[in-house]
Amino acid sequence: MTATDVHNGRDAELPGRLLVVERDALLPLLRGRAEEDFGRPVPACPGWTVRDVLAHCSAAFSRVLEKRFEEGVFSPESNDRDIAERADWTSARILDELERGMTETGPVLARTRGRLDALALGEWVHAGDVREALGEPGAYAGPGLPHALQLLAWVTRERGHVPLHADLDDLDEPLLLGDGGGERTPARYIGDAPTLVRLYAGRAVPDGGAGFELAGVEAGELNIYG
Repeated sequence: MTATDVHNGRDAELPGRLLVVERDALLPLLRGRAEEDFGRPVPACPGWTVRDVLAHCSAAFSRVLEKRFEEGVFSPESNDRDIAERADWTSARILDELERGMTETGPVLARTRGRLDALALGEWVHAGDVREALGEPGAYAGPGLPHALQLLAWVTRERGHVPLHADLDDLDEPLLLGDGGGERTPARYIGDAPTLVRLYAGRAVPDGGAGFELAGVEAGELNIYG
């Protein structure tokens, strides 16, 4: 992937590729965990356990597949109701719903002309939240990272987000994010890709931010969920 690739237009299949890659990495890890692990708190999502995050993700996929988009969908209140509806489900049932969603949602997203592409990115970030809560290494990395970066570049561009030129340790060429219209001089990031993802997702960064350089923008301005 190069800086040019992500500005050549939407790749309709990208969200689905990201979800399938993450499915193959995440589901075996989860199915091998002890039941008590699903009760661990998730620092990135205060008040939620691992089970809650997974229930939220699986419910979001089911809503897309079933075209259930009532008023207020994906609001905090809607998310809490989705989790409550699954309170008496077994963890295995939640994982089954999650696996189905990660397998079947991509083709549906491909037909939405980009309106729901950010959902795939958000669910990938939540997978990182879960891995971090479980003490797994590389929380916001893994085989899905290249797809996630490409999708992040697309989402920030479509939202007219602050332009940023990222020199990543993980890529040979720079990554361009946000609005490239030229009205604002691009900010500059130097560091690794997982930390960049953390900044855009509003997650805590390791070592208090000592491992990266950011110029021309405050870290809080990058948060696409803030």
